[in-house]
Amino acid sequence: MIGYTTIGTKDLAKALAFYDTLLGELGGKRVMETKNGQLYGFAQGPLFGVTKPFDGNVQNCGNGNMIALRAPNRDKVGELHAKALSLGGVDEGAPGDRGGGFYGAYFRDLDGNKLCVFTMG
Repeated sequence: MIGYTTIGTKDLAKALAFYDTLLGELGGKRVMETKNGQLYGFAQGPLFGVTKPFDGNVQNCGNGNMIALRAPNRDKVGELHAKALSLGGVDEGAPGDRGGGFYGAYFRDLDGNKLCVFTMG
């Protein structure tokens, strides 16, 4: 079971404003501040962290790396995708059925990190 995930940022203040709004839509709240960032908690599931890289080097997005956020239903998938884009995120795949009961949408945040918001069934 995953305990937490983190993504890197070049500008922590801008990233936190983005994620405060976006993750708030899923009930996410700031639960633990660290020296380099912030962890968000949810009623269920792992923590989600936004941080400046610990080693002090430049943040980058790995090729093939992605974090998926579970939504309660298809409407919320669409809402979150639209919210991410309205906050400055970049579309990586509009909401839609991807097969096998998986309904998802993809976007990149302000730093280029790739995320998916999805629901099953």
